[in-house]
Amino acid sequence: MAEDSDLERTEPPSGRRLDEARAKGQIPRSQELVTFAVVMGGLIAFLSSAPDLFHTLSGIMRAELNFDHATLANPKIMGEHFTAACRTALMACLPVFATTALAAIAAPLLIGGWLFTFETLAPNFARMNPMSGIARMFSVRALVEMSKAILKSGLIGGVAAAVIWHERDQFLQLINMPPDSGLLYLWQMIRFTLLLVAGSMIIIVAIDVPYQLWDYTKGLRMTKEEVKQEAKESEGDPQVKGRIRQLQREAARKRMMSEIPKADVVVTNPTHYAVALRYTEEMRAPIVVAKGAFLLAERIIDIARDNKISVVRTPPFARALYHHTELGEEIPAALYTAAAEVLAYIYQLKQWHRHGGEQPQLNDDLPVPGELDPGGVE
Repeated sequence: MAEDSDLERTEPPSGRRLDEARAKGQIPRSQELVTFAVVMGGLIAFLSSAPDLFHTLSGIMRAELNFDHATLANPKIMGEHFTAACRTALMACLPVFATTALAAIAAPLLIGGWLFTFETLAPNFARMNPMSGIARMFSVRALVEMSKAILKSGLIGGVAAAVIWHERDQFLQLINMPPDSGLLYLWQMIRFTLLLVAGSMIIIVAIDVPYQLWDYTKGLRMTKEEVKQEAKESEGDPQVKGRIRQLQREAARKRMMSEIPKADVVVTNPTHYAVALRYTEEMRAPIVVAKGAFLLAERIIDIARDNKISVVRTPPFARALYHHTELGEEIPAALYTAAAEVLAYIYQLKQWHRHGGEQPQLNDDLPVPGELDPGGVE
C-alpha cells in the first residue's frame, strides 16, 4: 500500500507543504557535507598553525619534562606544572578548535539552513514500534547509508593504505634517520595523507548532497488530489468564492438601489443605460449614486419613477456617464456643462409643475466630448 501511495505522489511539493515540513523540523540535511566542512576547517587551521603549534608543544615538553628530584617529590609543584602545561597547550590549540566549531555551525547553511524547533523533541511513539524499526532497517534509506559507510571506509582506508604502501621503504628507514629528519618526514606524510583523505571526501559529498535533496523532495511529493485540496484550502473553494462574490454584488446592488430616491435625475439611453445623479450646493460636482445597463437600467428607472425622480432621455450623456464614472464619485470635468444643463432643466421642470407657464425644453445636443461617447446602441 505504501508503494502504491508513493507511485501516486507525482506532483512536486508546494511552498505551503515545504513550510509545514520545515515547521516540523523536516529539512534537507547532508551529514557528509557537515563532516567534510569540519574536517577541512580543522585541517586548514591545523596546517596553517602547525609551525607555531609544534614550537609551542615542543617547548612545553622540554620545559615540563626538565625537573629535579625536589620538584618530583612535591605533588603541589607537579600539579602547578601540569596545570600550566595544559593551559598553554589549550591556548595553542584554540585556533584549531575554534575553526572546527565555526565550520560545524556554518556548514548547515549550505543545505537546509539553520532551524530551531521543539517539534522534533516531542515524543513519537510510532518510532518505538518494533515493526517500524525493522522496516527502517531494511529501507532504501538504510541501504543508502550503509553504502555510504562502505564507500567512506573504502576511500579513507584505501588512501591510507596507498600512502603506506608507496612509502613503505622510507618507513623502514625511519629507525636509521636522525630524530629531526624522521619527525619532519613523518609530519610531511601525515599532512599529505590528511589532504588526500579530505580530498577523497569530496567524492562522497558530491554524491550525498544531490541524493539528500532528491530524497527530501521525493518524501514531500503530493498526489494530484492533495494539490487540489490545498488549492481549495489556500484560495478557497471556487463555488464558495463564487457564492460570496454573488452575495457581495447583491449587497452592493441593494445599497445602490437605496440611494436612488436621493438622486435629482436619472439620465437614460433610454433603456440600455441608466445613471442616477445627485447634486447639492455643498458638492463640487454632481456624483453618481446608481448606474446600470439593460435589466438593471430598467430597474433603476422604475425605482426613480416610483419615487417621482425625473427620468431624462439623453443617450450620449448617459453613455458617457456609464462608461466613465464610478459609484459615489464625481462626474468627469468634461461633462460638467452637460450636467449643468440637465440639472437646470430639472429645476425649471419642477418650477413649471408648481407654477405652470411655458413648459421647459431640454437641449437635444448636449455638449458631450466625442472621446467620452464614441457611439453606442440606443
